Amino acid sequence: MKIIDEFKAFILRGNVIDLAVGVVIGTAFNAVVKSLVDDIIMPPIGYLLGGVDFSNLFFTVSGKHYPTLAEARAAHAVTVNYGTFINTVISFLIIGASVFVVVKMVNHLWQKRSEGEETDPATKSCPFCVSMIPVAATRCPNCTSELEEGKTVTKAA
Repeated sequence: MKIIDEFKAFILRGNVIDLAVGVVIGTAFNAVVKSLVDDIIMPPIGYLLGGVDFSNLFFTVSGKHYPTLAEARAAHAVTVNYGTFINTVISFLIIGASVFVVVKMVNHLWQKRSEGEETDPATKSCPFCVSMIPVAATRCPNCTSELEEGKTVTKAA
């Protein structure tokens, strides 16, 4: 029973649940971006480039020509699908830019929040590794340095 209790405590910790929610949202976001690239962005670009369908850009390793990728796959031909790769790279760039913007916004919010906070009197900063530790600590749990008793160092900026 002890292992079941430990597993339950592990699963119910906030960061595990946050990670699970992040994975689910990330998967859904990936589907939206894939549709955006395949159905909205690439068709006009293909049209502007003379009616090119990027998802159908490929060549066979054997050199034999097939009109479409579906026909090449049906014939079990070995293909290099560079059009699909282009779509994937564009999806990656959109996802990367979106994640960058979200992280930048969250960092900005955290910075504004931390500017208004006062230091917690129950913690102090380790003078060696600058991590926050309990005031009563005599040894830093992060860098294992011995601390002078009674010495409280203010929170590092």
